[in-house]
Amino acid sequence: MNSVTQRKNESGKGLRRPIKIVLLVLAALVGSLFFLVLALVWLFSYSPSAVEPVAVYTSGEGLPPLPTDRPVKVLSWNVQYMAGKDYVFFYDLLDGSGPDTRPSPQAVERTLQEVARIVLDEDPDILLLQELDDGAARTGKGDQVQQLLALLPRSYSAHASAFYWKAPFVPHPKILGSVGMKLTIISKYRISRATRHQLPLMPDNFIVRPFNFKRAVLEVGIERSDGTELVVMSTHLDAFAQGTDTMEKQVAAVGALLDGLTAQGKPWIIGGDFNLLAPGPSYSRLPPKEQQYFNPQTEIAPLFDSFASVPSIDDINGADFARWFTQFPNGVRAVGPDRTIDYLFYSPLLKVAESQVRNHDTLYISDHLPVVATFLPSAP
Repeated sequence: MNSVTQRKNESGKGLRRPIKIVLLVLAALVGSLFFLVLALVWLFSYSPSAVEPVAVYTSGEGLPPLPTDRPVKVLSWNVQYMAGKDYVFFYDLLDGSGPDTRPSPQAVERTLQEVARIVLDEDPDILLLQELDDGAARTGKGDQVQQLLALLPRSYSAHASAFYWKAPFVPHPKILGSVGMKLTIISKYRISRATRHQLPLMPDNFIVRPFNFKRAVLEVGIERSDGTELVVMSTHLDAFAQGTDTMEKQVAAVGALLDGLTAQGKPWIIGGDFNLLAPGPSYSRLPPKEQQYFNPQTEIAPLFDSFASVPSIDDINGADFARWFTQFPNGVRAVGPDRTIDYLFYSPLLKVAESQVRNHDTLYISDHLPVVATFLPSAP
């Protein structure tokens, strides 16, 4: 090797050495920044206690207690964060391939108006709602409870909410923004207290867990004219939990809560999206692709074994079973409602006077239909 060539090689090596150092420093800085952001998000992520009090809000003056000498009408509805039925969201398909990530502002406003229309027409005493956004980037970071209340009479002025999905930023490629979703109970009558009960979590690693759902039960006490209270709850159990025992654990937690209230002699009602088929032929009625969302032996059976429901097990498995379908999956998966996964369960101290799944004019408001029931005290 001549001296010129040697000098060139040494010069090239000399140039490459600082470039490698710069690249290593840049990689270290990028990696450190990524883990710093991840640590900050994890640090400020939503980590609720097992049981915690929830604020009760009343915008009206002197709300009355619930009369004990009249029926109580309850409407339970998963309103799908007011997104409407014009989308197939990425999570609507098991492989996450749905093309849509968020609804338009116009779709949200239109759906809010439609939900308010149904509430005004049904005129329930109590609303049990699931999937209301608050602070979520996908719906403009608005508070959908307040947006709905603005469309309802002032008689609906007592309310309480509990988050079950909340994070300042979720790094999922189809989210990439803040999330916030709540359970809400709205009442025409005085709410004396509110409590959030954490349900068992889906198993996840420590990186995913801060960004995932924290499913819960929201419980409120509605003061009655005789000084007692009617306990009312809203919930939304997990979905896509196949291969884990999450659903069994969540059903057991709900059952324990209801058993406790029953043992205390308190009348209660719980409503929501349980994401589970009822015992009976519901599973076999679904096409094979849709059966993938459920287990053949439904995890919700213990609740049906222990408590009365709307729809009842006879309604769900009877000749008119289609009347009681509560979900209309988004996209081409179904041409109409095809399964029942939303229920009202109620105390032995109550009986049902009337009930329905309102389906004649609600098919294109949400991917779920409202369950409505009127309750009376049961005979002693």
